[in-house]
Amino acid sequence: MLAAVSTAPSPSSPQATPPARDRGDACPGTLRLHAADDGALARIRVPGGVLAAHQAHALADAARRLGDGELHLTSRGNVQLRGLRDTCGEELARLLDAAGLLPSPEHERVRNVVASPLSGLDGQGAREVRSWLTALDAALCASEAARGLSGRFLFAFDDGRGDVASLGADVTVRATADDGALISLGSAREALRVAGDDAPRAALLAAEEFLQFARLAGERVWRIDELGPGSAELASAVRHRLAESGIGCVWDSTDATVTGGPLPGVIGSALCVHAPLGRLTAPQWQELADVAPGELRLTPWRVVVVPAPDMTVSDRSAALSRLAATGLVTDPSSPWLDVGACIGRPGCGKSRADVRADATRTLAAASGSPLPLYWSGCERRCGHPRGDRVDVVATPEGGYRLAGPDGDGPLRTTDLDDVSRLATALAAITS
Repeated sequence: MLAAVSTAPSPSSPQATPPARDRGDACPGTLRLHAADDGALARIRVPGGVLAAHQAHALADAARRLGDGELHLTSRGNVQLRGLRDTCGEELARLLDAAGLLPSPEHERVRNVVASPLSGLDGQGAREVRSWLTALDAALCASEAARGLSGRFLFAFDDGRGDVASLGADVTVRATADDGALISLGSAREALRVAGDDAPRAALLAAEEFLQFARLAGERVWRIDELGPGSAELASAVRHRLAESGIGCVWDSTDATVTGGPLPGVIGSALCVHAPLGRLTAPQWQELADVAPGELRLTPWRVVVVPAPDMTVSDRSAALSRLAATGLVTDPSSPWLDVGACIGRPGCGKSRADVRADATRTLAAASGSPLPLYWSGCERRCGHPRGDRVDVVATPEGGYRLAGPDGDGPLRTTDLDDVSRLATALAAITS
C-alpha cells in the first residue's frame, strides 16, 4: 500500500562536509578491478568520452572474451565491463594498452574528464574543445603530482553552451566568446578568467594545488568541495600559482547558463542515440562501431554521439534507423531519457532489489512524472544524477521509498510496496 505523503529534511550535499573515511580510495579502474556479485568489474576512463572506432571494437572484444558481453556507460561518460573473470586482469590490460586506452598505468584512474559532446558538430558553443581535451590528458599523464588525485576527482571542458558545466566537476573550464576561458573550482561562484590557450595547463595546475591543500587538511579529502571553507583559500592559492607559472588571470563570475545533454536524433552533423539505463549489448555496440566513420563520443547522459560530417542527410537517416533497429533510443520524446538506475541485483550484493527490471516494468507509469526518476537498490544511490528528480530507493522491507523535491522546502516522500502502483505514488509526491 501507499503511505501518506510525509516531509523530511533534505539531505545535505555529499560534498558539504568532509566525509569520514577509514580507507583509501577504492575507486575501480582498468588495473584495479572491483569484486562484484556478478564477477569482477573494470572501469575504463575515456577522457571526454572520445573513442576511436578501433578502440570501440577493442572494448567490444574485451566484453565478449572476458566479461558478460555487455558494455555499461557511467555518469562520467566512461565504460564499465562487468562479469569479468578474476584472472583476466593481465589479458585485459594488454588488450586495452594495444588499443591506446591505457597511456599511463600510473594515471589510468585519474583521467576523469568530461567535455561538451557536440562541440564542433552543431555550430553551437564558443569554441571546439578537442584541443583542450588532448592537451590536458597528455599533461595529466606526464604529471607526477597528478598520480595523487582520487579516482573521483573530475575535470570538465565546456565549449560555452553550459552542458557539462552543470555536472559538479572539481575543475570546470568554460569557453567564452572572446577566446578566453573561465575556470571554476568545485561549486564556487567566482571563476578565474584566463586566455583560452592557457586553459588546459591552468586546469592541471589547479588540480595539483588542490592536492597540496588536501595533504594539509590531514584527512582523506578527494573532492574540492570537501575542503569546506578551505575552498576559498584554495582559489587564492590557484590564482597565485597560475601567475607564478606565467598564466595571466583575473577574477570573474561563472556563467550561470546551463543546458542539458544532447537528445536522440540527428543534431548538426552528428547522430545521437540513447542507451536505456546505460547498458549496451554486444550487437548494439557493434552496430555503433560499424556505423561510426571515425569515432564515438560517450556522454554522462548515456547518449552516444556519432560524428558524421561526411554523411549525406539520407545516409544519416538510414544509419539512425539501423541503430534504432537494435533497440537503441532514437526518439527524443522517449520516456527512457528520464529514467535511470544503479546496477541493482544480481550484480550488486548491497542492492535490495532488481531495480533495472522494476524500472523497465514501470516505464509507462514513469512517463507521466514531471521529474526524472532514478532507481537505487540501497541508500548509496550509486551513479545518481545531479538536479531535481524523484529518487526511488529500495527498502529493507522489500518495497521502495520515493522522495522528490518540494521547491526550496523539505523532501516529499511516500512508500511503495507494489511497483504496479508507481503512477499513484508519483502523483502523491509531484502533484
